[in-house]
Amino acid sequence: MFAVTRLRVPEADADGFAAAVDVLLAALAARPGFRDGEFGRCTDDDALWALVTRWDGVGAYRRALSAAEVKLAGAPVWVHALDEPGVYVPGEGTREG
Repeated sequence: MFAVTRLRVPEADADGFAAAVDVLLAALAARPGFRDGEFGRCTDDDALWALVTRWDGVGAYRRALSAAEVKLAGAPVWVHALDEPGVYVPGEGTREG
């Protein structure tokens, strides 16, 4: 599964934000079930960023987010998160109704 978190970051905070995401990705990488992650800035809106992580499954993702070190590393990042759903299962949208 993969998780997409979109974040709105003021320009004045952009440099510190990028460093904080690096710390968060390192904390996530230490958790079981983490496959990879990346983040980037929107080409159409400099204040909009996205963090994408891939996991072995929803359980691994949820357990990782519950870990104290991830909560501490994530706090300066997630304060900028948009309130929207962001966890997806690949291929689930291909079902016919």
